[in-house]
Amino acid sequence: METAITAFETIGTIDDRRQLVLDKPLPVIGPIQVRIIVLLPEEADIDEMAWLQAAAANPAFDFLKEPEEDIYTLADGRPFYDQG
Repeated sequence: METAITAFETIGTIDDRRQLVLDKPLPVIGPIQVRIIVLLPEEADIDEMAWLQAAAANPAFDFLKEPEEDIYTLADGRPFYDQG
């Protein structure tokens, strides 16, 4: 039996006691038990080279190494010269 879920988005702060403090009250009359999903900001964006290395090492793309996937040659298409 599925239960319908209503979602509310708000922002808050995790204080030094590791307690979640919401910036605004939720539009819910309680007491009621809720499920909480906490989304934390990334510490730093991953640089492009690290992203490319991670993608190249990912086994999900191993099929691209198979000979039948190598369908293009240097003679295919036309060269592109960036005028910018």
